[in-house]
Amino acid sequence: MYDLLQVLQDKNEQVKLGGGTKRIEKEHEKGKLTARERIDYLRDKETQFLEIGAFVADGMYEEEGGCPSAGVVTGIGYVSGRMCMIVANDATVKAGAWFPMTAKKNLRAQEIAMENRLPVIYLVDSAGVFLPMQNEIFPDKEHFGRQFRNNAKMSAMGIVQVAAIMGSCVAGGAYLPIMSDEAMIVDKTGSIFLAGSYLVKSAIGETIDNETLGGATTHCEISGVTDNKYDTDQDCLDAIRKIFDKVGHNPKAGFDRVESLEPGMTGEKLIASFPTARVKPYDMLQIIKGLVDGGDFDEYKEEYGKTLICGTARIDGWAVGIVANQRKIVKNSHGEMQMGGVIYSDSADKAARFIMNCNQRKIPLVFLQDVSGFMVGSKAEHGGIIKDGAKMVNAMANSIVPKFTFILGNSYGAGNYAMCGKAYDPRLIYSWPTAQMAVMSGAAAANTLLQIKVAGLKKKGQIISPEDEKELLDEITTKYNEELSPYYAASRLWVDGVIDPRETRKVISMGIEAANHAPITERFNVGVIQT
Repeated sequence: MYDLLQVLQDKNEQVKLGGGTKRIEKEHEKGKLTARERIDYLRDKETQFLEIGAFVADGMYEEEGGCPSAGVVTGIGYVSGRMCMIVANDATVKAGAWFPMTAKKNLRAQEIAMENRLPVIYLVDSAGVFLPMQNEIFPDKEHFGRQFRNNAKMSAMGIVQVAAIMGSCVAGGAYLPIMSDEAMIVDKTGSIFLAGSYLVKSAIGETIDNETLGGATTHCEISGVTDNKYDTDQDCLDAIRKIFDKVGHNPKAGFDRVESLEPGMTGEKLIASFPTARVKPYDMLQIIKGLVDGGDFDEYKEEYGKTLICGTARIDGWAVGIVANQRKIVKNSHGEMQMGGVIYSDSADKAARFIMNCNQRKIPLVFLQDVSGFMVGSKAEHGGIIKDGAKMVNAMANSIVPKFTFILGNSYGAGNYAMCGKAYDPRLIYSWPTAQMAVMSGAAAANTLLQIKVAGLKKKGQIISPEDEKELLDEITTKYNEELSPYYAASRLWVDGVIDPRETRKVISMGIEAANHAPITERFNVGVIQT
């Protein structure tokens, strides 16, 4: 585990360099702070920052030189005591240009803000759409233009949005700060226009410099597009802090919280308790006790449906309902052995009822995934596994309390869905470095794919030797295992990030605090449920 955590730390340190030290130096030479420096200056000292999507675009766009963190830093932090979503373009990465994953990451940040009614601060410094890939970012529903739709929707919802133009702000991207409640600009380094001087010259023959066209003086004194100008990045960020120290407070959802206690085991013992080998059994109850306050866990239906553990506890003082996969082999009431990590009819039935109870009692849900899938075979099918699985999925999908998902180990097939995978709107979803996500395990998938490949070759009259077959299997296995990696999932925003297991409590606590800003107005209703 410590080897995996060292890899995580190294990747975090690398991604924080953005476009590299030379690019950072160039920003400093212009008198500008970098995106991460701006966030650190803006947010309250001695408070936590929860980064969203640090590894987005990891390993992608390599033919274009890469795009660390998709060229934008996003996360939840505190400004003047207010919890906010902060979005900061990273000008060290391709001048802050928008790649396809940049749009996806920005939309995820806005989605989190809308779900949790969090104010948004945009620190804008972007050259606009990365033109060589415009067909993958411009026209579709979940592309670049969706963010401006979200600007308008959030404004109508009463969500505060404040923008600072701290560098380039070009073309369609110019609408984002101007659709915010307040738009400020840094003099001499900030500029905003629908078309820059070169395009203006080409389009209408007018010769004009960028500063006159769309600089701070132009927009604060002539057009009125921006509200106020500031001499430095720091002055502008100080002004944002002053705005937020006067923002009024809204009603809360009312999730229960008491004074926090230390977890039931140290972080080091938690790490030692979790096996890195994905086939090794372990007792998930021990992991839960290492995450919850005082190790105090009230288990629900302890002797029934044992491959899923359900129960209530507190994490950093917040009341939570936990649904977790038990990974050790258990016996049911008939004395039959049940495999760890597999969802059976009785466990699905138990989880559905527990999820409904948590909705009734207004308790946020935490899902701890280490799931191989649902039980298969004639006995499971005759016992109605699909029906019971559908009941669990229905209760989980229709939940109105906030849900938080952590992939500790396996996350395979329909098990991912039932345990609140990304498709089921968890407020936050993070992986541990030990996570693996796919339709099925690497070994099972590789052998299946090999059989398909060999059958296809035989149809073409090609004979494959055992040596060739082994080489082909190794090739398939390597590729599939790369796709199982938690970083592969994080790079595509299937999860919001990869975290040290010791950070799990922080994510849950900040996540529930964020969710508490959004009162529950919807009534819990599962519709037609399988019985």
